[in-house]
Amino acid sequence: MMTWWKEAVVYQIYPRSFQDSNGDGIGDIPGIIQRLDYLQTLGVDVIWLSPVYASPNDDNGYDISDYEAIHPEFGTMEDMEQLIDEAKERGIRIVMDLVVNHTSDEHAWFQSAKSNIDSPYRDYYIWRDPVNGKAPNELRSAFSGSAWKYEPQTNQYYLHLFSKKQPDLNWENEQMRKDIYQMMNRWLDKGIGGFRMDVIDLLGKDADNQITGNGPRLHEFLKEMRRETFEHYDVMTVGESWVVTPETAPLFADESSKELNMMFQFEHLMLDEQPNTSKWQLKSLDLPEFKQVFNKWQTQLPETTWNSLFWNNHDTPRIVSRFGDDQTFSVESAKMLAILLHMMKGTPYIYQGEEIGMTNYPIQQIDQAQDIESLNLYEEKLAEGWTEAEIMETINAKGRDNARTPMQWTAGQNGGFTDGEPWMTVNPNTSEINVQAAVNDEQSVFYTYQKLIHLRKEHPIIVKGTFKLLLKDHPHIFAYEREFEGETWLVTANFSPETIRCSLAETSTPNIPMIANYDRSEYDLNELTLAPYEAFVVKVESNEN
Repeated sequence: MMTWWKEAVVYQIYPRSFQDSNGDGIGDIPGIIQRLDYLQTLGVDVIWLSPVYASPNDDNGYDISDYEAIHPEFGTMEDMEQLIDEAKERGIRIVMDLVVNHTSDEHAWFQSAKSNIDSPYRDYYIWRDPVNGKAPNELRSAFSGSAWKYEPQTNQYYLHLFSKKQPDLNWENEQMRKDIYQMMNRWLDKGIGGFRMDVIDLLGKDADNQITGNGPRLHEFLKEMRRETFEHYDVMTVGESWVVTPETAPLFADESSKELNMMFQFEHLMLDEQPNTSKWQLKSLDLPEFKQVFNKWQTQLPETTWNSLFWNNHDTPRIVSRFGDDQTFSVESAKMLAILLHMMKGTPYIYQGEEIGMTNYPIQQIDQAQDIESLNLYEEKLAEGWTEAEIMETINAKGRDNARTPMQWTAGQNGGFTDGEPWMTVNPNTSEINVQAAVNDEQSVFYTYQKLIHLRKEHPIIVKGTFKLLLKDHPHIFAYEREFEGETWLVTANFSPETIRCSLAETSTPNIPMIANYDRSEYDLNELTLAPYEAFVVKVESNEN
């Protein structure tokens, strides 16, 4: 029997940027409630809610100071419970984003731990003595600099793999783990639909040996977590890892592993960067390489390991600006990318605004940036000798702020996001790209997403079918077949702003169009001419009468 999360479509909300209800310029939970009917119209089954917990917002909510309190900017716990209930009435489950690799340094546990070496919470974090008057080792923070911060009150360093205000939890401590599990169960008892687990592969770290990801006890901890929490509820769980592979994903997400339901894997989003460098070292996308990565994830996972499908999230730039054309062919390329991804096997995730084709918003100078990662990068690269123009180019291409500009609801002031001063500048193209215009235009990107969601619910081939890559070396065409119980669908996409000719069949094979981004009544698969960024799906009929 299929489990519900295999057939579901997930919509990620970044609350700070979704909808403000009280005019303070910050999105909030009552604002989300106001927009539930819109999400029901789109057809999604799940909302993945980025953190709304109490937080000093050093890392926009991923630094949690109280797991069981709502940040006042977002509302109250009563608002949160209302959101869960009202979403459920519309057939939508709320999946909470959960960060248990680290807390905020303002969490009560850390406040006690840092001031007193004998605190019962001291061992909830990772402390080490100085070595020759310096940091314990060379571990680096993902946000630049050393991963160790000296705490003069106790003459020790604590580990922070991210911001200095995000001390890492010590998963070796059994009582800390119990406290985390009890917190998770209290959320599950409220009726949430599961958890998205932030940087989940870091929990088993061995700081002394500079092992961060996939540490020696990682899977032991995740098995224990499942036994103590979500195994007792009908929920979905997805873990984040930037280094997971088809070979290691089953360790986390195979049905036999008894850990998580699926993993996010980012390999396809690392192909526009120079190999063995960082996301900031840009290169052009090589489509055959890109296709091979998708082919690998579609064909090499065991049948018992489920996949996730996504183009962007709160940490990555807008996909239409990244792999499409957000100028001349903005609508066509946004639809093409949607069709290409949603026809694959796995659970699709839509990031807020993706369904209307929202784009990146390039900034002109660094004081327009909000994100800690971009601000730190700017200083680091200046010190390394990069020019300001080079730094701004890479921040505009890959910076996280691109995904965090407010949702564009209308062509009016602040895009209908807020009546006040928005916490972050609204993209000026809200005058053309907005929900109101999209819903009123039957040819908009919105209705392509809506139809893709309906097709997934109506046709088992999309959820269960096999995957076969075609034209694997073609520099512009991404084509594949799905097959299930004798039925075959062909998915074809032109990744180019040029008209491309190709052949996908030896003869003029009969076919039935299922969805497309150009208006055509038929497709000659033997002699095919594809318009710029054209994509279509056809059900291929047998030549036998």
